[in-house]
Amino acid sequence: MSSRRDFIKKSAIIGTGIAMSPSVSFGAAKDSKKLRIGFIGVGLRGTNHLNNVLQRDDVLVTAICDIDPVRIKLSLDSIEKYGQKKPKVFGSNDYDYRNLLELKEVDAVIISTPWLWHTRMAKDAMLAEKYTGLEVSAANTMEECWDLVNTHEQTGTHLMLLENVNYRRDIMAVLNMVKQNVFGELVHFRCGYQHDLRFVKLNDGKSAYGKGVEFGEKGISESVWRTQHSLLRNADVYPTHGVGPMAVMCDVNRGNRFTSLTSNATKGIGLHNYIVKHGGKDHPNAKLKFKQGDVITSTIETANGETIIVTHDCNLPRPYSLGFRVQGANGLWEVDGNRMYIEGKSDPHRWDDAAEWLKKYDHPLWKKYGEHAQGAGHGGMDFFVINAFVESAKQQIAPPLDVYDAAAWSAITPLSEASIENNGAPQDFPDFTRGMWVKRKPYNWIKDTF
Repeated sequence: MSSRRDFIKKSAIIGTGIAMSPSVSFGAAKDSKKLRIGFIGVGLRGTNHLNNVLQRDDVLVTAICDIDPVRIKLSLDSIEKYGQKKPKVFGSNDYDYRNLLELKEVDAVIISTPWLWHTRMAKDAMLAEKYTGLEVSAANTMEECWDLVNTHEQTGTHLMLLENVNYRRDIMAVLNMVKQNVFGELVHFRCGYQHDLRFVKLNDGKSAYGKGVEFGEKGISESVWRTQHSLLRNADVYPTHGVGPMAVMCDVNRGNRFTSLTSNATKGIGLHNYIVKHGGKDHPNAKLKFKQGDVITSTIETANGETIIVTHDCNLPRPYSLGFRVQGANGLWEVDGNRMYIEGKSDPHRWDDAAEWLKKYDHPLWKKYGEHAQGAGHGGMDFFVINAFVESAKQQIAPPLDVYDAAAWSAITPLSEASIENNGAPQDFPDFTRGMWVKRKPYNWIKDTF
């Protein structure tokens, strides 16, 4: 951690990512003025972002907001530890964040709150002309997706979706391979969010770790708010970790776009069984019927003829996997088993261990700055996503993952819900770029990194 902080203090890693804008190259910042950031939401995710920001000397944390006084105290302790001045504090009620947005000493905000607050807070931030970093997913409904796009276009204020998986080391290596045409013309992708979250969704803070059976007012952390979505919605409520990297690889919103989606859901028994096992069949929550299917499978078609299968699987026992598969005319990579096959390079009909391929095509960002990302969170990818946000905000340029990406990727939630409700009927994807996807040029995530 000290190595990473020393590096940032010496160089501020200008350009690592302007990450990765086609219009700005690696070099000195146009303006050496420190970026003043306000944090809206300092729970577990928000404090992770806070700690990464505090290790930079080109940023000042000027305000924080959270309705939980415990999280406020933890954040203030961190800010003091890093030698920064005490920020202004907000959190007297659910809408006190709006007072934070009125501050002249806030240039940008990072929003890390429960999902239902994401869009309304991001809209208010853009209306207040604050460069906005928004945690995933960005929106819950189609109306909210359009609200984000319309507010950006109305105000000219930028929004960056803080999708950290786009910066994962293996993902960026495979992206490098895609851009160098190793896989040939792209045809098919698979991805998803496959993560046993029963202990997160059912946790009362009193039982042994992972054995709670409460949520809502009796829950702690994400179980306070996240589990309600599983109770009430039969939809892929968390699609962006999987679909985000795949969308970038096939240039969605920049020469390509999502056109239609079909979704199907299994029955939902996972959370019920977990409650019965750890709380007993007579526990009040054992009488609840969770609406969300345990495994939700969506198939997306694109304008350029690729298909993307997206899976949501969070309520059954399983190891963690985002289930990535990237397949083209010349071969494919699968994350499970970390295996690669490239025609003419691999032995016929035999998988290669992908390790050597990923090492060969390791992304320039990771090769140059990987050691400094250690300890940043999620294997280092949090370092890169925050750097991309800070550098884009300092330059006041469009971020690499913009409002159109936020809307298109998040639209999977309401579209999957509608498709499931209608027995898997196809749903048309809105064109959030209003036709501009035809002219928008893809970011060159390789050349324009430096």
